Amino acid sequence: MAKSIAANKAEPDGVTPVFERVVLKLSGESMQGTQGYGIHAETVAAIAQEVKEVQDMGVQVAIMVGGGNIFRGTRQKHLAIDRATGDYMGMLATVINGLALQDALEKAGGHTRLLSAIEMHQVAEPFIRRRATRHLEKGRVVIFAGGTGNPYFSTDTAAALRAMEIKAEVILKATRVDGVYDADPEKVPTAKRFDKISYLDVLQKGLSVMDSTAISLCMDNKMPIIVFDMGVPGNLKRVLQGARVGSMVGAA
Repeated sequence: MAKSIAANKAEPDGVTPVFERVVLKLSGESMQGTQGYGIHAETVAAIAQEVKEVQDMGVQVAIMVGGGNIFRGTRQKHLAIDRATGDYMGMLATVINGLALQDALEKAGGHTRLLSAIEMHQVAEPFIRRRATRHLEKGRVVIFAGGTGNPYFSTDTAAALRAMEIKAEVILKATRVDGVYDADPEKVPTAKRFDKISYLDVLQKGLSVMDSTAISLCMDNKMPIIVFDMGVPGNLKRVLQGARVGSMVGAA
């Protein structure tokens, strides 16, 4: 599964998925909807429905969830919490989001498994690489929570790490904007959008695609990243059908 099935086709046909196994990176903020905090039930249900649709296409989907809608250690300076402690609190927040997403997916008719890097047997399975792969092969959506299980590493880095471990073909980075820009398009109206950009350019320009550790890990292992707007209904399916959606981060 090291190569995309799209490599054997001149053009995607819009029906057959161009990837067989993917890691979808969902930020915690993507689950808060319009309310600006916490978990917005309708938003999570909509995400679950889109994931179920691509799973029905035959795509093996693993999801790395963030926790920024509940707690983000690096933003809690006013609480004077130790960085490592804050990061562990953030990891626990990802488990809460993982449970919410798991519930929504199962209500949508999907089969799921929640795997946590921090062991808590009552609510999630411990992350074991071969077990995660086997769940995917059996048609289950695998939700990764707890980041890497270590402080000082973001869920972006965890998504990159898990993508390598399960031999995913691509990381789908769901955001609030429609790709990678040379500046924040929400603040700079003249920001330029890239259809494709190299890992090295992302690092050198300091673009906020994923943190530098995650980008470097993807660059070293030639793991492509597609950055797209998850807020547009159907975009996830379009990406997996080979449509020109979002921005691609890859080799030069």
